[in-house]
This record gives sequence, structure tokens and C-alpha cells, in this order.
Amino acid sequence: MKVCVTGANGFIGANLVRALLKKKASVRALVRSTSDLRLLKGLDVELVFGDLRDKISLQKAFQDCDVLYHTAALYAFWVKDPACFYDVNVQGTQNVLEAAGEMGVSKIVYTSTVGTIRCPKDPATPSDENSFAEEGEMETDYKRSKFLAEQTVLKFVKKGLPVVIVNPSAPIGPYDGKPTPTGRIIVDFLRRSLPLYVNTGLNIVDVEDVAAGHILAAEKGKIGERYILGNKNISLKEIYEIIGEQVHRKSPPLRIPYGLAFLAALGSEGVAYWKNTPPAVSLGAVQMAKRYMYFSPAKAIRELGLPQSPIESAFEKAIGWFQSNGYLNGSHP
Repeated sequence: MKVCVTGANGFIGANLVRALLKKKASVRALVRSTSDLRLLKGLDVELVFGDLRDKISLQKAFQDCDVLYHTAALYAFWVKDPACFYDVNVQGTQNVLEAAGEMGVSKIVYTSTVGTIRCPKDPATPSDENSFAEEGEMETDYKRSKFLAEQTVLKFVKKGLPVVIVNPSAPIGPYDGKPTPTGRIIVDFLRRSLPLYVNTGLNIVDVEDVAAGHILAAEKGKIGERYILGNKNISLKEIYEIIGEQVHRKSPPLRIPYGLAFLAALGSEGVAYWKNTPPAVSLGAVQMAKRYMYFSPAKAIRELGLPQSPIESAFEKAIGWFQSNGYLNGSHP
């Protein structure tokens, strides 16, 4: 079976490629000509170069492919030009779906995010796939673009395109090259640059379980359905405690109020625009922290057989990968 993975050099993509290779799949990796390919180094994959904004390159990449995993996206809390989110995440997804349909791909798995799902009013009652959010609830351009992209997917499903949607929560694990905002939590803590925390919570999942969930969605997922790929709901304070226990350090001792964090982010983004560098604290991250992002993966467990590996082992793998790849000595951002 030949499969294509867009964004194969990203966090989820790199783990998905490895999971597919273990299943003896023939993997075609779609990456940009300017992409950092170190996460794919040494892997038996067919590299093809293209861009989500170039439909002809997508048609070439999807030719003769049975299954397509569309994991590529611009995932960040801040970019200087927010239009990039919509060019890549919305128009790019439309281009991918059009090209896949034209090339006769049999099954498509689209990587969305739990950010498109309404957060629970009560943390004790996690949201599920039936918690439909509205565009006005999206606090950031990233979330809004992913919401609009998911709506685009559903329109293509109505036209008959065989797409299954997966909504990963907050993955943790190896090959987080950027790192992602979630991985940044670990790196900043290990670099001793995060002395404070806000009162919020996330659903944490092992990224290797997320990769497995993608493959299970292709095998068992129902067309047009959403599946939350998650595991454990846990507060940010508890996250720091887990990391601290593994590296024998105390977790941040002081919780700061949301309002103070918001003001700090405003100042940080002002400096970022002036210096043209990412902010130390982004408004998007603070705005998302206002709600507990707690979700239930019960549907994916029941219908797909989504694994539920201990999140402690996911943190251990992530910490080990960051340490062995120079993220703590300044070799990487």
C-alpha cells in the first residue's frame, strides 16, 4: 500500500511516518523544498517536494497513492502576518482535498485539532466530538484557520470525498523539532525560564498514540466523523510536577492571575513586532489558557481502538529527545 503524508517533517508527521514504516507501508513524504528534513534522516521514504499552495505539485505527490494523511499546517500562537494561517491551513487544505479527489485517493485522514471543539464550561465534564464550537469562539488566528479548514473538509465530505477527521489534543513525545507550543512548555521548564504558571489545564497524549490513531482512523474511521486523539486531562501545575519529578526539580512555585499574564503577553507581542522575532509570551497562548482544554477520547478508544499509553512515559521520551538533541544548551530554538 502506498501512502502520502503531508507535513512529514513535522512533529506528528515524523512520528506517523515511523509508525507507517513499521507497518511496511510504502511512504511518500510531501515536504517543501526549504523544509528542515533532519527528522526524516535515514528513513526509507520517497521524498517529494511541493507546497500546499501549489495544486499541481500536490497532484504529482498524490499520484498512485491509496491513502493520504494531511498533517501539514502552520501551527503557532504568533506570526507577524496572520494571513499566513489562512493561506496554509484553509486554502492549502482545500487544494489538498481537490488534488486528492482528482487523483482518486481512496481514503484521506485530515489532522485537525481539539481547538475546533468547544471547551467545557465545567472542567469536570470534558468535551467530546459533539461539542460543536462556532467561529466566534476561536481566540487565535491559528484556531480560527483550523476551524475554517475543518468546515472545508466537511463540505468536501458532502460531495463524496472519503475523509476522516482526527482531532489531536496536546501531543508529547520525541521528534518535536520546532518545538511545538506544547513541547516548548517542557523546553522552557528545563531551561529554567518558566518560574510561574497560570491556572489552566490540557489533555495530554503520547504523540506515538496520535500516530497510531491516524492509522486506525484510515483503517476503521467513519467518513465525515471526528475522532479526538487524546488521553489524560491534567492541570498545567500537574504537568510541571511530572516534568519536575523526572528531572529532579521543583515545579514553578507561584501561580499568577490571568490578567497579569495577559498584560505580560501584550508587552511581549509589542516587542516582538518591533524586533520581528517571536514573543516570549504570546497573547494566543494566554487567551487559550483562560479555559480548561479538557476533552474525552472515549469515541476514538471505542471505535478505533486508540491506545492510551501512560503520559508519564510520553514526558520521559520527550525530555530524553530534547536533551539528546541539544535543546537545553542553545543548539536549537
